[in-house]
Amino acid sequence: MLAYPVILTPDDNETFMVTFPDIPEAVTYGDSETEALVWALDALETMLESYMDDRQRIPYPSPADGRPVVIMPVVAAGKVVLYNTLLEADKKKADLARMLNLAPTLVDRLLSLRHKSRIEQIETALAAFGKRLVVDVM
Repeated sequence: MLAYPVILTPDDNETFMVTFPDIPEAVTYGDSETEALVWALDALETMLESYMDDRQRIPYPSPADGRPVVIMPVVAAGKVVLYNTLLEADKKKADLARMLNLAPTLVDRLLSLRHKSRIEQIETALAAFGKRLVVDVM
């Protein structure tokens, strides 16, 4: 699982600002700490999608060190790992489509953080690179 640490900062207008040390472009606000953390996942996913659009490697989270964290859903975390694996192998989406014998649109969905893919599809794609997805419970 990917648990990104956040910094919650009280703002001068009685709101809370959330920033991510590992993803500095992701910033959001909320009327309370709880609301700010709810919005934080959306801000994080939005910026990670932007990284994907720009073919930039997605940084993995640093240790929490006592800070609150935003935990990515398992499927989204698997997609981040798959995307980084694709970049590390110097492959493109079209290469993955050929490796998996899938239509390019299916690979687009497989890598989209907003699309609800099945975890088995991500496992299959990672296996094509010799990797396995392991889920941990905290």
